[in-house]
Amino acid sequence: MGWVVLGAGFVFLMCGTAIAYVIGASSILTYVLNDQARYLAIIPQRIFAQIDVFALMAMPLFILTGDIMNRSGITRVMIDFSMALVGRMKGGLGHVNILTSVFFAGISGSAVADSAALSNTLVPAMVEKGYDKTYAAAITAASSIIGPIIPPSIILIVYGALMQTSVAALFIAGVIPGLLLAFALFGVNFFFAHRDDHPGGPMEVVPKLWPSFIKAAPALTLPVIIVGGIVVGLTTPTEAAAVAVIAATIVGRLYGGINFTVLWDSLQNTARLTGSIFMILSAVATLGYIAGLMQWPQMLADLVTGAGLSGLQYLFVMNVVFLVAGMIMDIPVALTLLVPIMAPLALSQGIDPTHLGIVLCFNLCIGLITPPLGGCLIITSTVTGVNYWKLARAILPFALVEVLVLAALVLVPDISLFLPRLVGLLAG
Repeated sequence: MGWVVLGAGFVFLMCGTAIAYVIGASSILTYVLNDQARYLAIIPQRIFAQIDVFALMAMPLFILTGDIMNRSGITRVMIDFSMALVGRMKGGLGHVNILTSVFFAGISGSAVADSAALSNTLVPAMVEKGYDKTYAAAITAASSIIGPIIPPSIILIVYGALMQTSVAALFIAGVIPGLLLAFALFGVNFFFAHRDDHPGGPMEVVPKLWPSFIKAAPALTLPVIIVGGIVVGLTTPTEAAAVAVIAATIVGRLYGGINFTVLWDSLQNTARLTGSIFMILSAVATLGYIAGLMQWPQMLADLVTGAGLSGLQYLFVMNVVFLVAGMIMDIPVALTLLVPIMAPLALSQGIDPTHLGIVLCFNLCIGLITPPLGGCLIITSTVTGVNYWKLARAILPFALVEVLVLAALVLVPDISLFLPRLVGLLAG
């Protein structure tokens, strides 16, 4: 019966059906073919239970915050400030690209949004300075996945809702891994800058630091508002998201990029994106219920026990599965589909849920820059005009380094857990 369902799902996909409908329809077929149709009556209740989670209220608010800031002219301001900080280094614009992604990460939390914004601004600037266009596009796509790791992060909110894990702890836990990824990418760019004699150096003309900082300061307050309020206990992540929307609107007005039309477009885009995510969550709730009825998690546990996998070994197996899934699925789909099935067994083996969330979300973000799909690859290729497969080859060194950072996160849980413990969000 399972092959019938998989075959039907494949046919739906080939017909261009939306992934939420594919999961939902395949789930209904599974109920019917396994003589479990009587349980369909409880599906509305299961769907409501899946999405009636307080933490999920933060998701549309953070999406709206990022959209407002991306439309408000912040890109040029962040680039100038980054240029003032690292522009005089060899390969300076490559470093600027990465550092701008770090700043953007604290605002939008979206890798795809960051790659689109920087592909349209920094890649032409790098080409004008003498960088190879393919390299400029590759470093833009590679650095954009910092966005969902450093808070705020939409996918960490989804994981927290799925696993009933503190979103505040997940946000704080993402700071060091995100910065570690940035430093690793700095190292790769440093290597290529000296090997290929990229432009830049002490004589490079860059904006003055203090004026650039003053101009960027309003935008830089947003990460402080979001993370600071959570750390000191003044706000929950949802409340911080609401405050961030107000702050983003005010900052957008200061930069002169916000008006009623822009706000309306941001609200519409937020509604579309949020709706699509909730559709996926609803479809996965349908699948998750039949998975429980048919004891799929127990079957997985028996399989893992029979193979003698435990603790770190099982975590590595999970990462292989998620790496492959990230190559062919959107992050929300892979997260909501696989986490409820595979994560409980990991937690039962003593793996911290916050550590697991950072590892799995970091893992899936790598899928954004790997074929055959790779959302950031597609966006960057489309915006810059670089051939998709040529870009995929150029990004391999960056992807390899990101996998090595992922391995470090798996092997050293304290990289993720140090800050949440320090601020009292996790037990010591």
